[in-house]
Amino acid sequence: MAGTVRAVTFDLWDTVFRDDSDEPKRAAAGLLSKYLTRRKLIYQFLNRHQPVTQAQVDASYAATDAAFRKVWYDQGVTWSVRERLDIVLKGLERTLPKEELAELVRLHEEMELEIQPDLAPGIVEAIHCLHGRYKLGVISDAIFSPGRVLRRLLAENDLEKYFDVFIFSDEIGCSKPDPKTFLAAAEGLGVDVREIAHVGDRDSKDIKGPQHLGAKGIYTTVINDRSSSSTSADAVCTDYNQLADIIDSLAQK
Repeated sequence: MAGTVRAVTFDLWDTVFRDDSDEPKRAAAGLLSKYLTRRKLIYQFLNRHQPVTQAQVDASYAATDAAFRKVWYDQGVTWSVRERLDIVLKGLERTLPKEELAELVRLHEEMELEIQPDLAPGIVEAIHCLHGRYKLGVISDAIFSPGRVLRRLLAENDLEKYFDVFIFSDEIGCSKPDPKTFLAAAEGLGVDVREIAHVGDRDSKDIKGPQHLGAKGIYTTVINDRSSSSTSADAVCTDYNQLADIIDSLAQK
């Protein structure tokens, strides 16, 4: 019946993957941080045609990042990389040839494929344990890496095959906590939305989002503890070795 748990969905960043864990690897390889690399790329592409200073690029990128965060949190929308770069270029009153802009977008989007982030400790074993007992899905906002790249990250870590549905904000046109994200996952999984338990690390998006629809929210602190003391989560997971037991317990309520 509706209300029992039949499916489990996962956020990705700081839930399945440790966000920015690729940065020490980049540093060890003598590479700039992703933050600086993105800005350097725009500087290099634009200077092929007409001079621009790094400070000008940095200022336009910073303003765009601030606008992105506001829209993401206030409106539940994640602009695509192309949309963000269009805004950066508009702020600089510059354009790029179509082919060069496409390459600049690709370099932004695939940066986390070249040097990949680490998996959360225990997540692989937890997914293995849940697979076959519950239907599994992914519901993730796409910040720089779009859905096509996130699928590759999962595949290259031998995890894609365990999931039955993938809901990415750049593909569905909205981000958590928009009800459409969870309803689309439920439809793809063939369950009532109230039969989903969603695992994530942001209370406003990963907990209150599903709870608004009658689904369960499991707050994970395995990587980051953003707000466990004030979360409305149905359960808090501090160790992925406990995740299957937590979900089994929720399924019996």
